[in-house]
Amino acid sequence: MKGDEYITQYSKSARKFLKSQDAKTQAQIVEAIDKLPWSGDITTIGGTKDTYRLRVRSFRILYRVDHGKLIVMVIDIDNRGDVYK
Repeated sequence: MKGDEYITQYSKSARKFLKSQDAKTQAQIVEAIDKLPWSGDITTIGGTKDTYRLRVRSFRILYRVDHGKLIVMVIDIDNRGDVYK
């Protein structure tokens, strides 16, 4: 399964946050997301079994993975202290 290509989808709020960042920051975040679901500083979110957190600099990316459909759904991207609110 690791050789399979996953499709990445972004929620409206994730796209909005990305657009608000400078080009260098956007590139760093997108580069990290493109490696999902297999690499990066990833942990599960407490109290859930299917939601994960990726850390990129001071940003946090919340996402879910549908292994059956090979989809990574980016739910939210925000600053470290704000993403969990």
